[in-house]
Amino acid sequence: MSEKRTEISEIGEFGLIDHLNKKVSLKNPSSIKGIGDDAAVIEAGDHVKVVTTDLLLEGVHFDLAYAPLPHVGFKAVAVNVSDVAAMNAIPKQITVSIALSNRFSVEAVDALYAGIHAACEHYGVDLVGGDTTASRGGLVISITAIGEAKKDQIVYRSGAKANDILCATGDLGGALVGLQILEREKQVFLANPDMKPDLEKYGIVTARQLKPDARMDIIHELRELGVKPTSMMDISDGLASEIFHICKASNVGATIYEDKLPIDKQTFDTAVELNLDPITCVLNGGEDYELLFTIDQEDFKKLEKHPDIHFIGHITKAEEGKFLVTKSGTAVQLKAQGWKHF
Repeated sequence: MSEKRTEISEIGEFGLIDHLNKKVSLKNPSSIKGIGDDAAVIEAGDHVKVVTTDLLLEGVHFDLAYAPLPHVGFKAVAVNVSDVAAMNAIPKQITVSIALSNRFSVEAVDALYAGIHAACEHYGVDLVGGDTTASRGGLVISITAIGEAKKDQIVYRSGAKANDILCATGDLGGALVGLQILEREKQVFLANPDMKPDLEKYGIVTARQLKPDARMDIIHELRELGVKPTSMMDISDGLASEIFHICKASNVGATIYEDKLPIDKQTFDTAVELNLDPITCVLNGGEDYELLFTIDQEDFKKLEKHPDIHFIGHITKAEEGKFLVTKSGTAVQLKAQGWKHF
């Protein structure tokens, strides 16, 4: 009799995480939060440390046909810093591990690390170690980021409550649209290497894909304004998917409004040009690395005039479900398609 074989694609990335997490039990009192949030939280005396790690593979997470090595290095740091930000913590250190094939020269590694060092400078973090090894395929980068916060500053996904206001920073959908443009121009180039890529008018969306910036500025501003979100996470797999995560962790529902969703004009216009629905790009496009968070209604006045924080909806009771209210006023059940890793 053959053994049962379950394809990873049947359960998906988050199903796999849940499956692995079932076998994990925390034994050390210093392990405050394990798997299930943007970062782990570890006791460190009068404060806590947060620890997060991300793996980026050539051909899966980036394509060196159009992603410059310094941008890849910067982005690898930024995506980890974004997870630290999502815990309402401040990043302090990173470790960097890379696997390289023999097609990479010392100069190529220098270019990659130029981006890593630029990100360290930008976010005020120290590069304190890592590992290097050989790869039989392409470039692999694994970065671990360590941040810190006071115990009462940490924000989890699980704190949202009914009537909280749902907020998103920046604008959404740009990274997905930028990726479509880069892929299109790559295909044009492969078909005719004499054709120059036509990227001039797509500067905003291609930058959103190639060199995203973690929103540490928002974390510092929230502290200055005396606002502590009730729940928070970063938008890496798409807005709808992240709303589902907060709803699951907090045992709540949510209603968002189409006319409140933040989208840049270039993202909107380029999506239309590519025959993509701009709102679908906002809801399901990944890699924007903006912040999604909830606030108590009492804090609304403090953030009301912030130019880069958008109030996109509110939290409801779990039994009320998750809905998008369209511009015409119709409530449509929210679907989380997001980024499929498997």
